[in-house]
Amino acid sequence: MTYYRIERASDAESLARMASDTIAAQISLVLDQSDCCSIALSGGSTPARAYSFLGQDHLPWDRVDVFLGDERWVAADDDSSNARMLRRTLLADGPGRAARFHAVPTVELADAESSAAAFGDLVAQHCPGEPPVFDLMLLGLGDDGHTASLFPGTEAPTITDRWATVGRGKGLDRITLTAPVLSAARQVIFLVSGAGKQEALRRLVDPSESSERTPARLVQPASDVLILADQDATASL
Repeated sequence: MTYYRIERASDAESLARMASDTIAAQISLVLDQSDCCSIALSGGSTPARAYSFLGQDHLPWDRVDVFLGDERWVAADDDSSNARMLRRTLLADGPGRAARFHAVPTVELADAESSAAAFGDLVAQHCPGEPPVFDLMLLGLGDDGHTASLFPGTEAPTITDRWATVGRGKGLDRITLTAPVLSAARQVIFLVSGAGKQEALRRLVDPSESSERTPARLVQPASDVLILADQDATASL
């Protein structure tokens, strides 16, 4: 059974700083024992603030491979692109700009299915293992219980024979890592903020909750899952 460890912050700003510090500490720990570190990051406004802090941290970023756990199938300069958000935060103007960012191929390919296949190959090239193993997987949690782009009631959460697939939600095709890859990470962190996430967070940590209704329950790593959340999100726990 997956064990969840919750660390609380007083508000969204404190949560972003906590997330930055936690990610930086994990990267340092990995690089103390290995030549490189592979991390997969999520989109969203709270992570974006955390990435701005993280990008100012004086880490050996040239040894860090950065991926996204999911990406909308849009151009890299589109306002909704997670890659664009990373380039404006983590990769902008501080030490973090030296990180090795591997963007999800999107509209330069023929369709979303081609992008998913290419992204799966890219991840497999850089992260050994079957499924590929990331050192750190940072995930968000939707108010409907989705994580990455594994939305309830869609095919994506059921895919286990590929490392990436097409997730369809909120009117857009998305490229997403699959549940086996999310679960294979050495450290999984959920970042959860806001009162609107109370119900989804309660369902995530409930051992009786169905993964069909709450696909985030599919993330079952060998190690404990760390949840970083603010007081608004944890009020009902």
